[in-house]
Amino acid sequence: MTVDPHHSGQNAPVRIAEADGQRAVLAFSGTLDAPALGLLEELLLDPRLRQPGAWVLEMGDLEHIDLACAYALLRTVTRTPAPATLTVRGARPAVHRTLRQAGLDTVATFTE
Repeated sequence: MTVDPHHSGQNAPVRIAEADGQRAVLAFSGTLDAPALGLLEELLLDPRLRQPGAWVLEMGDLEHIDLACAYALLRTVTRTPAPATLTVRGARPAVHRTLRQAGLDTVATFTE
């Protein structure tokens, strides 16, 4: 799979669905693995994600995430100067398991 890091359309495995000064919603879909890691890391540096105090990760459409991408999420959340509250919504069991293996369950709330 080839991922264009400048493509933020509906077909990208991760995109910023909403971002204002208080909340950011990242929408995930398909497969988020090594070929998409660069896109994820670039997206996580987006200036719109620096201000919000709350992040929601919409993962209902995500079929698979690998550990490298899960660790990238964890690094971003734990390295922010003022940590945002993090909610993971709709993660399938396999995705939830990978996020837990990466340690995201220590900084996030999981909801259906």
